[in-house]
Amino acid sequence: MVDIVEVSGLDPARDELFRAWAGVFEASDRAEFGDDHSSWTVEQLRELERATDKRRYAWAAVDGDTVVGAVGLVLPLRDNRSMAAINLAVHPDHRGRGVGAALLARAEDQSAAEGRSIFMAESQWREDGEDSAAAFATSHGYAAAQTVLRSSLALPADSAALGELAAGGEPAAYTLRNVVGPLPDELLAARAELSRRMSTDIPLGDLVLEEEVWDEARVREQYDRIEAMGRTAIDTYAVHAATGDVVGYTQVQVSRNEPRIAYQQDTLVMREHRGHALGLRMKAANTLAVMEVSPDSQVIRTWNADDNTHMLAVNRRVGYVTDAYLREWQKDLR
Repeated sequence: MVDIVEVSGLDPARDELFRAWAGVFEASDRAEFGDDHSSWTVEQLRELERATDKRRYAWAAVDGDTVVGAVGLVLPLRDNRSMAAINLAVHPDHRGRGVGAALLARAEDQSAAEGRSIFMAESQWREDGEDSAAAFATSHGYAAAQTVLRSSLALPADSAALGELAAGGEPAAYTLRNVVGPLPDELLAARAELSRRMSTDIPLGDLVLEEEVWDEARVREQYDRIEAMGRTAIDTYAVHAATGDVVGYTQVQVSRNEPRIAYQQDTLVMREHRGHALGLRMKAANTLAVMEVSPDSQVIRTWNADDNTHMLAVNRRVGYVTDAYLREWQKDLR
């Protein structure tokens, strides 16, 4: 008999169970991607649970002494309060027994109990594979809302070529500024505005998402959490020379303990400043910064919606190659 047990990374008495819960996600990812997977580490998941802008739940499916499935539930608290994000995995050795359905039902029940009516989930697969979760998702009422391309840039990249891209466009009209680690106070307000814009200024497909609420305190908490997770944030900002306004940014995060894969986060240029090659310049300059700050990183990995044609073109100019896919699933109960 399989029992559904709540777990927490903040409960020392259940640390072993939490580690086994996290291990299911890694085992599932390894079954699809091998050593090229992108799973969160146990310590990173533990730190994410401490965040105050989202409430998180976790349940493990336990068969005897073995954790055979895992589900995580994330409920935004400052915005998008009708949404629930569900992350579900069943160990490859224990699939086809109804474990996934039981875990999904538990997460959906909790979401509904807290007034959430839009459920979101993800699936991912190799470029030469297929979405093995599609049948499960559709059978439980989920519809495909967006397809995302995963792309990777092998490091070290061509420094000379990147330097030329970073210096292109209109360097006198827009300057670039790199920031490594915690964000200086003078950039907090600008970063908050960029994060707010980022939440709705990118292609969303059929996803039902509201504009996010950002302020300086939330930005500071985000950077504190990145540090606590053992990661280094490497940012590049575009500054409008005539006004001093910060009008664009891109960020890559690198684990200080496991730096092989660096992870691209957001990239945004404000609409009113597009058309000046700022996205390309920032990405190129940021890649050079990653190579300098983290010489042990062997790849930068990024995800972009398949209809975000401009950013996909920018990535190709920098040298990224698509190697996998991710699908956003949505169940709308409104």
